[in-house]
Amino acid sequence: MNFRTEIKILEAENKINYNSSIVTFGSCFVENIGEKLNYFKFLILKNPFGILFHPVAIENAVRDIVEERKYINSDFVFQNERWHSFKHHSVFSNASLSDLIKNTSEINFKTKEKLKNASHVFITLGTAWVYRYLKTEKLVSNCHKIPQKEFQKELLSVKEIQSSLNKIIFRLKNENPKVSIIFTVSPVRHIKNGIVENMRSKANLLSAIHTIIDRNENCFYFPSFEIMMDDLRDYRFYKDDFLHPNDLAIEYIWDKFQKTWIDSEEFSTMKEIDSIQKGIQHKPFNPESEQHKKFLQKLNIKKENLFKKKGIKF
Repeated sequence: MNFRTEIKILEAENKINYNSSIVTFGSCFVENIGEKLNYFKFLILKNPFGILFHPVAIENAVRDIVEERKYINSDFVFQNERWHSFKHHSVFSNASLSDLIKNTSEINFKTKEKLKNASHVFITLGTAWVYRYLKTEKLVSNCHKIPQKEFQKELLSVKEIQSSLNKIIFRLKNENPKVSIIFTVSPVRHIKNGIVENMRSKANLLSAIHTIIDRNENCFYFPSFEIMMDDLRDYRFYKDDFLHPNDLAIEYIWDKFQKTWIDSEEFSTMKEIDSIQKGIQHKPFNPESEQHKKFLQKLNIKKENLFKKKGIKF
């Protein structure tokens, strides 16, 4: 008897290889997949604006990037002795306004070049719940712990999400007509809003994504949300907060992802890289021993061989 509902996913045609260039946007789940791709030394730019949860946040990021926007003082807000950008994650927040303007503006110029040459863009949507800053009437990507009374909470409709995704696709393809765009919905449960509200949010995201990819070429969907909800379907695959997938779940979804989106001819290279990475992380009992020195020599030979064969640097 089969006690699981394993999801069958069709293999992609335009798979990732070590010549591919990848850019990711979105929620913390795309961070997990991005970390895996980075570990295996694929060419990837991960979340240039930091973690973004909703489609309008990603739309704003893509627009600013392709327009090479240079920010000004009025684009930022001061709170708790630091300057913040409502378009960026708090990792960009800075005590110096000039440094924040410089850092965020430079990201736009650098990322535009990456998007022009990207083979794949991965976008993970986390929620359709958004916050509108009452002083400007604009939706924000991050509230930066500013008092909640200064925001209005809203749920994006399916049509609003479709409009946002259409703008994202248009701008990406206008810069790079051949790029493949892969959407996912994050399996992370946003239950601060409530369990019913979380499912309403996910439903709106799913409905909008599938309508959009049916109407656009080179746009695809990877079912990370469905794998977590229907295939794994058990709290033992969550972290202690019962909200985020644990390492075992991430590994399982990664396995599905690589079988779908990574060229199988690269698996042997990935195995070599994994061996080298584990060697780098190895902590010797005696760093000065002859045995450890020989181990490091062998590790360096592996690195050199991989660089000669694939141009991969460590």
